[in-house]
Amino acid sequence: MPSRTANSNVHQMDVLPSASLAEDAGSRTLRRGLAVLDAVLGAGPEGTRVVDLCRATGLERATVYRLLATLLEAGHVAQRGRFRYVPGHRLAALATPAGRPNMAVHLQPVLERVSAASGDAAFAVVREGPLSHCIARQVGTHPVQMLVIQVGTRQPLGVGAAGLALLSALPDEDVAAVIAANTPALNAYGGMTPDRMRLLVRTTRERGWSVIGNHATRGVLAVGMAVRNTQGEPIGAISVASTVERMPRERQQFIARWIREALVAAKLTLRQT
Repeated sequence: MPSRTANSNVHQMDVLPSASLAEDAGSRTLRRGLAVLDAVLGAGPEGTRVVDLCRATGLERATVYRLLATLLEAGHVAQRGRFRYVPGHRLAALATPAGRPNMAVHLQPVLERVSAASGDAAFAVVREGPLSHCIARQVGTHPVQMLVIQVGTRQPLGVGAAGLALLSALPDEDVAAVIAANTPALNAYGGMTPDRMRLLVRTTRERGWSVIGNHATRGVLAVGMAVRNTQGEPIGAISVASTVERMPRERQQFIARWIREALVAAKLTLRQT
């Protein structure tokens, strides 16, 4: 019995140091990642460069790049231009400061107003990396409602009208990254291709609002418009969907106007793409 206890103690001594070392390494990586994230958050709206992050954190350039790659992939950091880094969409989606409603609550009155004007279903989406995420929906009064997505639906950014409006409002670098990330999945959406997506982005920017049909859902055509904050950055998008027959060119223009007016009435700043 004594020898058994001794063996047990030796076994514990063999295991605990390696586990402790692994925990220390993981904790050190986490602390470094949080230090980089804190530096990005504290850099202001113009963002910060890798060289500035190295100075702020005391980390080597290779370490900062490695941590940034993880933060970028997770959506906690985003790239602005070629060299600067800013807080990512994940932080914007999670942040709900005291006294400020979240995006779904903020955009619900807009959906209600647009749906009442058009009689059709209205949707609100935000960006999650290369995807759009439906955060709110309002059913209209027309007998035929095209409820193409539900709250919580995620799909490649750009295959629906709201997602296309949001994608088109992003910088060129982000548009290229999103299309590249979604390329393997695009064909499942009505035969969408990267070239077709790039063409839709160009026409959306020229028009000032998006229109897309027969991609996410057959027999449906939808109109969308980006929602921007006071700095002019896209933070979401609104769309209205109906049957193709119910969406001639003139009505598309009316819906775009109704969305714009609803955003203005809700005191949200909208700037044309």
